Amino acid sequence: MPKPPPLRLGVNVDHVATLRNARGGARPDPVRAALAAIEAGADGITAHLREDRRHIRDEDMTRLKAEISKPLNFEMAATDDMLRISLATKPHAVCLVPERREELTTEGGLDVAGQHNVLQPFIAKLNDAGIRVSLFIAADPRQIEMAARLRAPVIEIHTGAWCDAVIDGHTAKADAEWQRIEAGARMARQAGLEVHAGHGLDYATAETIAALPEIVELNIGYYMIGEAIFVGIGETVRQMRAAMGRGRQKAENAA
Repeated sequence: MPKPPPLRLGVNVDHVATLRNARGGARPDPVRAALAAIEAGADGITAHLREDRRHIRDEDMTRLKAEISKPLNFEMAATDDMLRISLATKPHAVCLVPERREELTTEGGLDVAGQHNVLQPFIAKLNDAGIRVSLFIAADPRQIEMAARLRAPVIEIHTGAWCDAVIDGHTAKADAEWQRIEAGARMARQAGLEVHAGHGLDYATAETIAALPEIVELNIGYYMIGEAIFVGIGETVRQMRAAMGRGRQKAENAA
């Protein structure tokens, strides 16, 4: 087996903006957090511009694109307004996610199989602009198959159900979800897709999933921002990279 590729870490700074917005004003600054994360070893920055602007705002995306030295991953819903903003911002990548106003966080993967007619021209416009498109989906064969047909070069596997089951101690469910993730990652890679993963990951689950050689990027936010309250963003990035490194070493040893 070939040696697994390096594993990248994308740090999501949404919830620095959540804390800022709780009191208004400009602090804490998500751009400052992004710069600190990069200095500590993050490979990129993720930010989700929601339709209701509950955390990241338009001006945050503009500043992130202008001020960070690493790739910007622009998470967004597939709407005309978000398409306009993303084409104007020109991030390195756009990750299309489902979105409901009532949800606290993204609850599931994008239904690309059911929404392919809407998503196809949307993805084509982003591709034409030179913006790499990622689809945030469950590790489901139908969704993976359609992602490949839609010419989205990347998928990000939604790991939330697995992480929740691990944290709650529901071993049987965690095992079943893990098997889905393993199979989905293999299927996606065989279909020619680049495979990322994210949602709900902490040090332990990041170490576990880093052992899957098909996965080349993890995007992690809420847990890391919470940990940063106690040890700082730089130390949190370093600890996450160490956890990912331990997991990747297992993949390399298996190869």
